[in-house]
Amino acid sequence: MNSNKYRYVIFMLCFITVLLVFGCAEKNRKSDATRIIAHRGAWKADNSPQNSMASLKKALALNCYGSEFDVRMTLDDSLIVTHDPDYNGLVIEESTFEQLRTRKLKNGETLPLLRNYLLAGLEGNTGTRLVCEIKPSQSVERGVMIADKVLALVKELKADHSVMYISFSYSILKRLEETDPSVRTHYLDGSKSPQQLKEDGIDGADYHLSVFRKNPEWIADARENNIELNVWTVNDPEDIDWVLNHEFDFITTDEPELVFERVKKMNNDSNTAH
Repeated sequence: MNSNKYRYVIFMLCFITVLLVFGCAEKNRKSDATRIIAHRGAWKADNSPQNSMASLKKALALNCYGSEFDVRMTLDDSLIVTHDPDYNGLVIEESTFEQLRTRKLKNGETLPLLRNYLLAGLEGNTGTRLVCEIKPSQSVERGVMIADKVLALVKELKADHSVMYISFSYSILKRLEETDPSVRTHYLDGSKSPQQLKEDGIDGADYHLSVFRKNPEWIADARENNIELNVWTVNDPEDIDWVLNHEFDFITTDEPELVFERVKKMNNDSNTAH
C-alpha cells in the first residue's frame, strides 16, 4: 500500500470513529440533558405526605437530580417546610411553631423544621440537589428577611453546594443574588423573559409548561442567554415527552418514577433506531 492510500485509510478510520462517538453522544443527549426534580419530594407512589421526611428520603433513594420543598416562616420566626399558608386550620404566619407542631402530618411525622429537613437531605446524599422554594410572605420586607434567614442557615450547615433556590417572589431571588452571587436561583412566576432574568442576575426560568407553550421562543432565548430551563409541574406522559424532546435542563414532576420510565423508553427507542 503506498503512502497516499495509507494516509487515506487512516483518515477514513478516524472519520468513522468520530462519527460513531458523536452518534452515541447524540443518541444519549436527550436523556442526559433533562434532569428530574421530585416536586415536594417523591410522595405520590407511596402516598407519603408532601414536603415530608419520607418524601425527601424517597427522592434521594431514586437518585433524582433534585428534591423540591417549600419554606415558610412562623410567627416566632421558625423556618418550616410546608406548602400552604395555613396548616391544619392554623395560619402559619400567625402561629408559633409549638402550636403547629402539635398537629402531625398524616404519616405521624412532625411538621419539619428547615434545619432538620436540610440535615436529613444532606445525610448520605450522593448528588441530589435540595431545591428550596421560599414562599412569598405577607410583605416584601418579611420575604426578604426570610431569604436572609434561609441563606444564613444553609451557610451555617455548609449546604451551599447542595441547595438551589426558587421562588415566585422576584425580590426574594434578587436579595439572595445580592447577598451571595454564587447562589443558584430560578424564577417561578413566568412573567419575565430570559433576557430580563439575565439582566437581573437570575440563573433560571422555572416556569409552568403552559408558559413555554405560549412563548416557545423563550426556550431558544434562554439558551442564548445561558439561562437554565426548568418546567413545572409535568405529570402527563405526553407532556413529559414534549419536555424531554425539547431538551429542557430540568423537569419538575409529581411522578419521578414515570419520568424515569419515559427517559428509559426514549433511550430504548433511540437505540433501536440506530
